[in-house]
Amino acid sequence: MSKKSRKFKTDVQQLLDLVTHSLYSKKEIFLRELISNASDAIDRVQFEALTNKKLLGKKEQEWKIKITADKNAGTLTISDNGIGMTVEEVETNIGTIANSGTRRFLEELQKNKKTANAEFIGQFGVGFYASFMVADKVTVVTKRAGSDESAVRWVSAGTGSYTMEDADKEERGTDVTLHLRDDMKTFIAEHEIRRIVREYSDYISYPVVMDITRTAKGENEGDEEVTTTEEETLNSMKAIWKKTPSEVSEEEYTEFYKHVGHDYTDPLKVIHYRAEGTAEFQALLYIPSQAPTDLFWPDAKRGLHLYVKNVFINDDCEALLPSYLRFLKGVVDSSDLPLNVSREVLQDDVVIRRIRKSLVTRVLKELAELKERTPENFLTFYEQFGTVIKEGVHQDFENYDKLKELLLFASSTSEEGKPVSLKDYVDRMPEGQKEIYYLTAVSLAQATHSPHLEALKDKDYEVLFFVDAIDEWVAQRLTEYDGKKLKAIDRGDIDIHSDEEKAEKEEALKSESETYKPMIELIQKHLDAEIKEVKLSTRLTDSACCLVADEMGMNANMERIMKAMNQDVPPVKRILELNPNHPLMPKLLAEVEKDAASSILTDYADLLYNQALLTEGSAIKDPAHFGQLVSKLMMEGLG
Repeated sequence: MSKKSRKFKTDVQQLLDLVTHSLYSKKEIFLRELISNASDAIDRVQFEALTNKKLLGKKEQEWKIKITADKNAGTLTISDNGIGMTVEEVETNIGTIANSGTRRFLEELQKNKKTANAEFIGQFGVGFYASFMVADKVTVVTKRAGSDESAVRWVSAGTGSYTMEDADKEERGTDVTLHLRDDMKTFIAEHEIRRIVREYSDYISYPVVMDITRTAKGENEGDEEVTTTEEETLNSMKAIWKKTPSEVSEEEYTEFYKHVGHDYTDPLKVIHYRAEGTAEFQALLYIPSQAPTDLFWPDAKRGLHLYVKNVFINDDCEALLPSYLRFLKGVVDSSDLPLNVSREVLQDDVVIRRIRKSLVTRVLKELAELKERTPENFLTFYEQFGTVIKEGVHQDFENYDKLKELLLFASSTSEEGKPVSLKDYVDRMPEGQKEIYYLTAVSLAQATHSPHLEALKDKDYEVLFFVDAIDEWVAQRLTEYDGKKLKAIDRGDIDIHSDEEKAEKEEALKSESETYKPMIELIQKHLDAEIKEVKLSTRLTDSACCLVADEMGMNANMERIMKAMNQDVPPVKRILELNPNHPLMPKLLAEVEKDAASSILTDYADLLYNQALLTEGSAIKDPAHFGQLVSKLMMEGLG
């Protein structure tokens, strides 16, 4: 065939410019695309050879993809011994932009209802043109397996035209030679080629090889340097997620985790499975044993490593997991994932949602089993990642029931370091207890010593401690468990007494309220700007006073959190409850009856209010005045 010059059939130069200059975010992607094409070509000849042995030829060959870097010529060649192409196929597959031979081959398989494990990534027909991102000329020499036609040489500068002519090539396969632009010669460097192959094509099923030249000194002093050239394999080909779990050792799992997770510790748990049905994929997930330092950084990389047919797509695929499972590390590999044309971004598709749902379901199941079978390991996990699991309680309505079973909280009766689940709490509720009681606080120490606990302790009622900042939002979603409502003991009234006890206490409270009315009115008048109401308490047994929010009001902990987030918080007035059984109260009442205008009474009112602020963990508005009052009382107490 004489040399001819022809136009691309898709005669749109702007389209070619778009493909070569705007489609991919990284120029190094060109090597991934060419290696993927080479892998497809080998897959295809092996598949077609199942029914036509002549395609393999007489000479036995090792399947491989070879990269040849020529620094002097400034070229990079990617060769394969795959299916190759005829003249007509070259013109169809390369001369027509976005007309993929792989895609048409799959369509033919489907039309003829043939089934096989042939998985091909190149279904868009544009990956080859990524070559023009780094090359000012590309040469393709190819020979079709089993064809009597001569080999074909295809040459183009990516400017809208190409040439084709006969070429000399004895063996089947394809050689793609890139004549690199001057500013792209870095891609000839051995270390750069190794890095790209390792990152994007490490798990391609066939060896990606390269001739490596090394110069070493002679064995004896004075000997000439010895130069050797050996073919080395650049990729590991160890896609362990493709294996069955029984084929992978614990050491292999750990080694791979440290590679993908960039962690030096061993994983806490490995989740390795293959999903089949509406969405087919392989997943190898790891639960780390400790939280990374960037777990709560907003700009930290999240998500799993995504592969499509062993070809790396990206290492932070957030679409496959909800944010509350961002601590997971690992790999998802699927032939069904809908990628955009550059194969760098997932498109919003029902397949993604199916895979995501499957991953979440499996992970939550594994966590539930971990909690049931090895509580000590689950506690290790929860200490590191319990806070982000709580995010899911607030965010994931679909899996809310599963997530709340994973929650653990410290409580008023639990041992230190041994939090309890909601199920544990309900199982040991005493007869007569109607609600699940909880208290939010900034720390476990503050919650443990809160005066709000006193009446419940007398009843032997357990109180859960919500001491994570996120617990305030969890409580808004977690309103009941097993038919029992959750009740904050620092909001509104608490109903912990039997009908008889309640009637007795109401009668006593009515009488005491009348007795202490002058004192209550005086304190209310003095603190009117700070508090909503002063009343006698049924929740206190030892402490003199406490502050309580309205049933639907903002408690002190939520107020602190909102202010820490620089949110505008309207003035919050809480109820000051006084313990009528505290020995201080009758003495205060006596002072009021003696001289209601005495300044010492307002000092005592301030002390009571500031004491209540301290016990709930709030800041005193005038620490200097509080200090003076304490000093004054100390002096009076010492005579």
